[in-house]
Amino acid sequence: MKVVCTGLLIGLGLSMTVTATAHEKEHASTAAASPAFEKIKQLAGDWTMAGGDGSIAVTYRLTGGGSAVVETLFPGSPHEMMTVYHMDGKDIMLTHYCGAQNQPRMKAMTKDDSRLAFMFTGGTNLDPSKDGHMHEAVMQFVDSDKIHNEWVYFSEGKKQETKAFDLTRIKR
Repeated sequence: MKVVCTGLLIGLGLSMTVTATAHEKEHASTAAASPAFEKIKQLAGDWTMAGGDGSIAVTYRLTGGGSAVVETLFPGSPHEMMTVYHMDGKDIMLTHYCGAQNQPRMKAMTKDDSRLAFMFTGGTNLDPSKDGHMHEAVMQFVDSDKIHNEWVYFSEGKKQETKAFDLTRIKR
């Protein structure tokens, strides 16, 4: 009985390993099939806003085995916010964890080598017809060390303002 159970457990373990490896390869190939997402992954590092004092204003780091990129705005400050970029099948998605204490989700509607335009698809802790929230975002890759971002804020169901900021990679 012990031999049968041990053999069954070993077989089950091998089966799970093969299945997990197949899923990892499938997800890796989906992410690798998106040159735009690969560009987001290449942002990993520390960045500062143009005209800033040189202190770190934004960080990008990979997580989830390279399946997601975490952007942290104003790290360590009371205004810290995060945006997580990831693939959902063939779509690039983001969830923005806002200082307004809501979490809008957006999908990249245009994807090319130099520009991503994200549009609101839903969110948590907000009513988009009333509550203020980020509703659109553009990420423009100027070069490997410069990006231009625009975030569009909606409130009462209407566009209120656009915040634009230029980031420069901090080289160490």
